Amino acid sequence: MTISNISSTASALKFITCGSVDDGKSTLIGRLLVDTRAVLQDHLAGVQRQGQTDLALLTDGLTAEREQGITIDVAYRYFSTETRKFIIGDAPGHEQYTRNMVTAASSADAAVVLIDATKLDWKNPALALLPQTRRHSLLLQLLRVPGIVFAVNKLDAVDDAALAFQHISAQLNAFARSAGLNVHATVPVSALKGWNVVDAAEQKNWCGYAGPTLLQILEALPTTAPDHALPFAFPVQWVEKFSSSADTSQGRRVFWGRVAAGAVQAGDEIKVFPSGQTATVAQVLDHVRQPGTVGAGHSAGIVLDREVDVSRGDWLLSTGHAPATQTLQATVAWLDDEPLVPGRVYWALHGHRWVKAKVAHIAHRLNIQTLAEEAAQQLEANSIGHVELTLQAPLAVLPFAQARVLGSLILVDTASHKTAGAVLVRPAKA
Repeated sequence: MTISNISSTASALKFITCGSVDDGKSTLIGRLLVDTRAVLQDHLAGVQRQGQTDLALLTDGLTAEREQGITIDVAYRYFSTETRKFIIGDAPGHEQYTRNMVTAASSADAAVVLIDATKLDWKNPALALLPQTRRHSLLLQLLRVPGIVFAVNKLDAVDDAALAFQHISAQLNAFARSAGLNVHATVPVSALKGWNVVDAAEQKNWCGYAGPTLLQILEALPTTAPDHALPFAFPVQWVEKFSSSADTSQGRRVFWGRVAAGAVQAGDEIKVFPSGQTATVAQVLDHVRQPGTVGAGHSAGIVLDREVDVSRGDWLLSTGHAPATQTLQATVAWLDDEPLVPGRVYWALHGHRWVKAKVAHIAHRLNIQTLAEEAAQQLEANSIGHVELTLQAPLAVLPFAQARVLGSLILVDTASHKTAGAVLVRPAKA
């Protein structure tokens, strides 16, 4: 698969590495940091093992990670090149930590899915991809991560790198087509040796590949476009009761949060959800308390022309916003060890608003191997399925395919308070 429809941008790119366990994700990030000279010499000296530099230790900082040699939590690192700044999230590969990967992917602009060539039957043209490779790729698609790159790693450790890359990339392309994945590129790399990561491989046309390096691909990927075209929506995170700023709020409360969709400016008519009260925006402050217009993806403080009852968890919406609903059709990425079953009740968090949600029905479960929709009585840990939820109180949602913030919720276990599932709203049944 070749690069297509990639536009250059100077915006910082937030991307994650994911895939199966021990595919080389932490080592790849370490290679990016070292070869772009983003690591100080004293830090580099601190990740020596038996006289060799262990690049994975540059991201695996927890004691448990270093003891076990695995990534457990998402570690973020920063580096830049002459053309772009990057924020990297190193997501764990173990199935039990899939919830951490989902958390990282939910705010990512791009993802590098690593595939370990040594774990596959690379001599077989009909080789099978690892389940976690398929699962992570499907989750990236569900979460609308716009830039997906397949990086076939450890090709330096196989007897015939060109044949291995040919067979593996063919299966990755076939999987991407059947799953509807928007993959920008498939590139052969050796994270350990640094081939095709920052610098080109020492051997010209290594693996029969003459395309750009992984870093060059990342430099050209687009960032996630905020939902500017939608009606204004704003989840209230904090209420500043008495403004001490030098603005014109005239002592009125300031409602702070991040604009989820659309834009807001002074003079706009809004309604408060769920109370239904209406008001006019008197002033909008940006993140440094300067007045002006604020759009989706940016923090804002909103002052209304009159005092209305607004608190954390409420939404300020455009008067033309779609009506709220108490029944949701949704895709769920189930993350809890306790299976999801019909009849169970969870806390649902939408923006900063909590409501009770009951699992009314499980429509089906997605088979990650065949991509077939199968009948299911429950969803086990790391399953993906379609469900129907009944809410205790209405929520002002939109389909996730239309609005990332308005169309996403999380389910939280009412007893353990653990995050149990990621919910992506689907269009309502006709």
